[in-house]
Amino acid sequence: MSKSYAQYVCQDCGYTNPRYLGRCPTCGNWDTLVEEQVEKSTPSSTASFSRFNATSVPRPIQDIHSDEENRIQLKHEEFSRVLGGGLVPGSINLIGGDPGIGKSTLLLQIALELAEMFKVLYVSGEESERQIKMRADRLHRDQSGEPRPLPGNLLLVTETNLEVILDHTDEIKPGMLIVDSIQTTYHPQLASSAGSISQVRESASLLREYAKRTGTSIFLIGHVTKEGAIAGPRVLEHIVDAVLYLEGDRYQAYRLLRTVKNRFGATSEVGVFEMQEGGLIEISNPSEAFLAERMVNAPGSAIAVTMEGTRPILVEIQGLTNPTTFGNPRRTPNGIEFNRLLLITAVLSRRAGIPLTDQDVFVNVVGGLKISEPAADLAVAAAIASSVRDIPVKADTILVGEIGLSGELRMASRMSERLGEATKLGFKTAVIPRRIRSGGISWPKNLDVVEVRSLHQALERALIKK
Repeated sequence: MSKSYAQYVCQDCGYTNPRYLGRCPTCGNWDTLVEEQVEKSTPSSTASFSRFNATSVPRPIQDIHSDEENRIQLKHEEFSRVLGGGLVPGSINLIGGDPGIGKSTLLLQIALELAEMFKVLYVSGEESERQIKMRADRLHRDQSGEPRPLPGNLLLVTETNLEVILDHTDEIKPGMLIVDSIQTTYHPQLASSAGSISQVRESASLLREYAKRTGTSIFLIGHVTKEGAIAGPRVLEHIVDAVLYLEGDRYQAYRLLRTVKNRFGATSEVGVFEMQEGGLIEISNPSEAFLAERMVNAPGSAIAVTMEGTRPILVEIQGLTNPTTFGNPRRTPNGIEFNRLLLITAVLSRRAGIPLTDQDVFVNVVGGLKISEPAADLAVAAAIASSVRDIPVKADTILVGEIGLSGELRMASRMSERLGEATKLGFKTAVIPRRIRSGGISWPKNLDVVEVRSLHQALERALIKK
């Protein structure tokens, strides 16, 4: 007979210890160790735990045919972009996001679309079939708003037992399987509760084996922690082929689907959607959407061009300064890193002659987009300088460049694509760092490219002279 014993497992990093510890020695987080019952299995029971016992045979690589050209094309071009050009058969994908951000809504829309081509099984451990049916009736409508007949190939089931789920898939043989969510799924042979480290790891591993064996595409919906990371062991992200995050403020309309891992495409790719009554509607031109409500010639506003994966996106960066009423001035960023804002304000004070020691500085990226690349430094600095001097930035000017500690500007990557996107939206001038080597790169002909060497020169060319 198998024996069971108790151990404490960190729910953030998976560290195990026979005793309870208030703080995890691996990740440093407090109160994350939870008691789990572990069952010692005999060799025979361990062998029977695996559901798939098919033997593998090594083959020469030239005898293996790639299925790259067999991607499933989706009508949702933004979703296909994030996946790397379409859905790969036999892939297992993990999508996470804050509660209420639209994960289930997005995957139900994809399921309704693909159910017109093959069978799709939607397994929910959090909602009943009736609740999913109500959402499907709201999402599946034509352009006039009238409901359309739901596809018969979309099958719904409320189940959390992984053995039962796999029995359903063996019987139905769907082309795509959606599990909502992986934290509610449990394997009956494990003594721990659903959502624990061992349950999430083993459930994802068995689903991966099923996807590779049958060629079924699987989507897993994952909960996130308060820090925004996907809950469960870190090994969960290593098991799956793609990790997607649905980001955005639930009080704003825009949603960003970002990939942080993709074995079949580029990482850091972004798809832009807008939440409407009929579900998530894709935005084919996000630059135009982010600049739609821009107030022209307003002090404290500058346009940056950021690269999200392979796509250049124009965003408005707003800066506001105000005399501080406290001893220490505040630095409040929204959409950029806090340390990056501290660096830019220090360079503005020491190298550009703009005093900010008695000013509260607020920076906001319009639209809820989060910018991590340093190419937006120049636009952030211009927005702050424009607010301090109460002088607007030229309305038809974009600013791209990284700021160094000496006040110098450094070239950003893929500058030609950034400037090309600005030209499509009607911008006439671009302030960028001076090229050290030309390298045969040519700028767009109908765009006045101003190459400068320092931050001081850039501000002189970008701000309107009184």
